[in-house]
Amino acid sequence: MNHNTPLPPLSPRPLRHLSEGHRGVVTAAQLRAHGVTAADTNEQCRPGGPWQQILPGVFLLHSGPPTSEERLHAVLMYAARQQTTSVPAQPGAEEPHRPVYTEAVITGMTALTLHGFSSTPPPTSLDTIDVLVPRLRRLRSTGCARIVRTAALPAPQHVTGVPVAPVPRALADAVAELADAGAVRRLLTEAVRGGHCEPSAVVRELNRAKLLSRPHVVDAVDSLLAEGRAIAEDGLYRMVREYGLPDPVWNVDLRLPGGPHLGGLDAYWPEQAVAVELDTRAPRQGHRQEDDALWSEYARKREHLERLGITVVHITPKKLREALEQQATVVRTALMAAGDREPAAYVVVLPR
Repeated sequence: MNHNTPLPPLSPRPLRHLSEGHRGVVTAAQLRAHGVTAADTNEQCRPGGPWQQILPGVFLLHSGPPTSEERLHAVLMYAARQQTTSVPAQPGAEEPHRPVYTEAVITGMTALTLHGFSSTPPPTSLDTIDVLVPRLRRLRSTGCARIVRTAALPAPQHVTGVPVAPVPRALADAVAELADAGAVRRLLTEAVRGGHCEPSAVVRELNRAKLLSRPHVVDAVDSLLAEGRAIAEDGLYRMVREYGLPDPVWNVDLRLPGGPHLGGLDAYWPEQAVAVELDTRAPRQGHRQEDDALWSEYARKREHLERLGITVVHITPKKLREALEQQATVVRTALMAAGDREPAAYVVVLPR
């Protein structure tokens, strides 16, 4: 073959299928499987040629700059241990086959943008895309791909067919690269205000990443916890108002007359002896000593109050956000059942 002249079309149907299914990005292995030799690929990628190499072993089937989506899939193709192609949802469907990536998960700023964050830079302005891979993989950061190694890959969430790290993990990987306190605070605040995750889950992931020794991260976390608490309390006020519950006393401490402190509560109905406490613990994942200690504290308080005849309803911020009417029904049921119980012990109610 004379390599000074352009190549004739090479298996146009298979290559067109690849271009549609992978957004114009293919691997060397896929090209070989479609009969395109390494020499042919090199010829197509010559200066001024119709193709280009975007990452080692990954090619773009057009000239000109890649789109944000093409860069994203190129990084995944480079980092994935293997790539398979899923079938369309229905036989004969027009939708192209979607790639399935193994052992590669997008994280950091790009993942947050895919999750819908507005405070992250647009993908076009990011020089690199962070991708999580298992620690023992032999890969290096190159071009637009920044390899982030991890002992255990998180279970990915799929956004537009792309495996993306959950928000708390993506936040931790993004924060690890930031020295600007304002940028860190904006990311953490949006995570909570936008309802992407609970503050406690963020703190847990930052702790796992050993980022809580950085002063600017600690300051941002303090703001995050205050923000999350305020949002949850606002949800509690809204529940009482919108679902016609009787007004409680808010943010109180209970004590036995002349006796010990029983604990703080977010809302309390003295006549019915019903209390609501916001449960801001992180979701339990495996056996963790700090979880046990915090759970024991919650359980001791609840058991003590219930021995005194006080019903304690625990509500999580997530339930207030996603199932407000259901939580209002739980509280209303507890209030209505008060008349069927023995009178509660007398307690002193003090502002907190």
